[in-house]
Amino acid sequence: MHVLRLIPILLLAAVSTAASAQDASVTAKAAATVAVAAPKKSPATLRAEELDLLFGQLHGKDSESRAASIEQRIWANWGRNESVTAEVLLGQATKAMNAEEFETAEEILDRLITARPEYAEAWNRRATLHYLAKRYAKALADIDKVLELEPRHFGALAGRGMIYEAMDKPDEALAAYREALTMNPYMAGVTDKVKLLEKLRPDI
Repeated sequence: MHVLRLIPILLLAAVSTAASAQDASVTAKAAATVAVAAPKKSPATLRAEELDLLFGQLHGKDSESRAASIEQRIWANWGRNESVTAEVLLGQATKAMNAEEFETAEEILDRLITARPEYAEAWNRRATLHYLAKRYAKALADIDKVLELEPRHFGALAGRGMIYEAMDKPDEALAAYREALTMNPYMAGVTDKVKLLEKLRPDI
């Protein structure tokens, strides 16, 4: 750069233009090389990165005002799968559950879990189904699988608390609710449950 200052202005401009063009060409080639060399991220990897970002936002500064929106996006993330068919089946199972067509919902979820055992949300819906049918041991087993696949699944953790409450195990329920709040501190219903159980069991 110091040498270029001694060159006449016109020559400097010409050299600068040529250098800029050469730099741009090198940069473009380098970018193209990186683009070719960089492996394409899988949908699962992209979802995991998005989830990390969302949980970072949920626990970030001034997140309370945006908590509902962030939580909704987390649930949407959990509902996605590489297989569009799997997403459709999950939607069908949920619709059947809402209509109290539990046998139909269970058949769909059983098939879905067999085909896509990595789909945490399918396990979570079936855990809910088992809970509604008072099959608490099966519900807890499915929740264990959800948390194996998605350790931050605050819905599954809250569900575990509900199951333990139904089983008249307040200590275990309180522990589950507290863990759920470490993942998502803005669940008002779970916060209320914790306060109630803490009054009943002040020693815990």
